[in-house]
Amino acid sequence: MARRPETNNRLDDAARAGWLYYVAGRTQDEIASIMGISRQSAQRLVSLAMAERLIKVRLDHPIAACLEAAARLKEKYELKHVDVVPSDPGSNSMTVGIAEAGAVEIERWLKSTDPVVLAIGTGRTLKATIDQLPSMECPQHRIVSLTGNIRLDGSAAYYNVIFSMADTIKARHFPMPLPVLVSSPEEREVLHKQSLVKLALKLGAEANAAFVGVGELGPDAPLCEDGFLAREEMARLMAAGAAGEICGWMFDHEGELLAGSINERVASIPLPPRDRASVIGIAKGKRKYRALRAALKGRIINGLITDETTADFLLGA
Repeated sequence: MARRPETNNRLDDAARAGWLYYVAGRTQDEIASIMGISRQSAQRLVSLAMAERLIKVRLDHPIAACLEAAARLKEKYELKHVDVVPSDPGSNSMTVGIAEAGAVEIERWLKSTDPVVLAIGTGRTLKATIDQLPSMECPQHRIVSLTGNIRLDGSAAYYNVIFSMADTIKARHFPMPLPVLVSSPEEREVLHKQSLVKLALKLGAEANAAFVGVGELGPDAPLCEDGFLAREEMARLMAAGAAGEICGWMFDHEGELLAGSINERVASIPLPPRDRASVIGIAKGKRKYRALRAALKGRIINGLITDETTADFLLGA
């Protein structure tokens, strides 16, 4: 439903008040004077700007414990990039903190004047990360989706982010127009021969950097919750030693891709070569511990954005 004109006007006022308060550093009394409103109205507009997420705050201050943990993780797992953010013991969110840090790192790549190819995964964490990106004009860059977004019933999944990212940064984008899993290796071979898919596969192999979520396994895992994988098959995979997944690719506790039918049916683009490209996993929380440890042990990812609590686990693992 479209917003009513008076609602849009109020959001405009809230954005103006929020900018004056958080960016220009004006007091609420000064905002009231500038906008010709009461101090109480100015206070309400500033609060509305925060409630509507018109204001996004970044804390640009190094935190010693986080920096130390990042340095130790980088050395232990021979990583190209590590960012550790403070943990919030009172929050149950799986994305707060790491989504903002992920957006900062993606923005850093996008600020390159030289053309780059960015490969992007899908899922809740990536969606939260892309939501934090500022509007940019990046016609020199290309972004490619590493995985499709078609469920078992043929419907499109909600957490595919390639289109919202392209809209935010105004870059050429290349979706992967396939399911995450197909019925057989033969079907995948046929689909991968399609011209549009071949282009996406080529770009994925050439990517300078990839940003991916790291998926846990279990009956409540995103692959099952989002309708990509039946719970019965998930149970069989775990019994066979599966520890986690990235873009549908299943790996065991040592970070080795599972042999057998499941990975032969994954239609996703393979991750770009880690000896050349940065493949950065963005994840945190106890549910991700096992999958993250395996992905790092097997060098499936060579970059990590996580929080202090998860970093402590990985350093002790």
